Amino acid sequence: MKLTRKVRDILSHYESDNPGTKANLARILMNGRLGGTGKLVILPVDQGFEHGPARSFAPNPPAYDPHYLFEIAIEAGLSAYAAPLGMIEAGADTFAGQIPTILKLNSSNSLSRVKDQAVTATVNDALRLGCSAIGFTIYPGSDNAFDMIEEFRELAAEAKACGLAAVLWSYPRGDTLSKDGETAMDICAYAAHMAALAGAHIIKVKPPTSFLEQAEAKKVYEKEKIAIGTLSERIAHVVQSCFNGKRIVVFSGGAAKGEEGIFEEARAIRDGGGNGSIIGRNTFQRPRADALKLLDTLIKIYQGKE
Repeated sequence: MKLTRKVRDILSHYESDNPGTKANLARILMNGRLGGTGKLVILPVDQGFEHGPARSFAPNPPAYDPHYLFEIAIEAGLSAYAAPLGMIEAGADTFAGQIPTILKLNSSNSLSRVKDQAVTATVNDALRLGCSAIGFTIYPGSDNAFDMIEEFRELAAEAKACGLAAVLWSYPRGDTLSKDGETAMDICAYAAHMAALAGAHIIKVKPPTSFLEQAEAKKVYEKEKIAIGTLSERIAHVVQSCFNGKRIVVFSGGAAKGEEGIFEEARAIRDGGGNGSIIGRNTFQRPRADALKLLDTLIKIYQGKE
């Protein structure tokens, strides 16, 4: 696998990492139809934990089968597939080596009132299953945020020592934030910056709105005239907040939406300098042919063809 100049440049920003970790980052960056471009489209399927099986898979029943999800990611030519332990185990042998996998090490569920996640897998599991990276979620703003960050610190250090990359979902939520504040510009940028500071190789955040949650932050945004009027400008500011673009930043697909909404969002991510999309429900809840068509267009957008 010969690395492109773009991928070599991205890897050069991770100055403390060992060759094993950089090789696994390269596997993700060089895989699929976007391989070598510095852009990524990743399929995440952790919604069964988060929302339950019917809410996740009943709209498209073949998705109850973990093999179906691997097949969608591979056939579409995606960069990687991310899922909890059981999902990865259920297809690890059949699909070994066909797509880089990211083992999600913690998960929440809708039966709990606590804004926290349980650690459900280990770094050794990721190694055993041939994964390229671990995945983890933190909730900045939650009363459990400090514990979650400390859990990530320990697991990320272990993963890096073993040559794995670390992907961090940084999702603000908690009683100190309003509902609008969870996707506010200042809060999303703050969450992304926390993920970079915590040592994540790949950072996943939600696309921000133009709302500003914190009064003190709002003063700075207005005084410094930080451009946040369009989504592409807001994406650019999140990327800037991740070490001035020296960390890989991907954006979640979020709740179910129409195709044109997905495509407009992807164009804004591309134009704002984001590295791509990590999109789950908006793909696997559609019939297979529709999901593949949507992902084909999404990839073409990141290739600059749409």
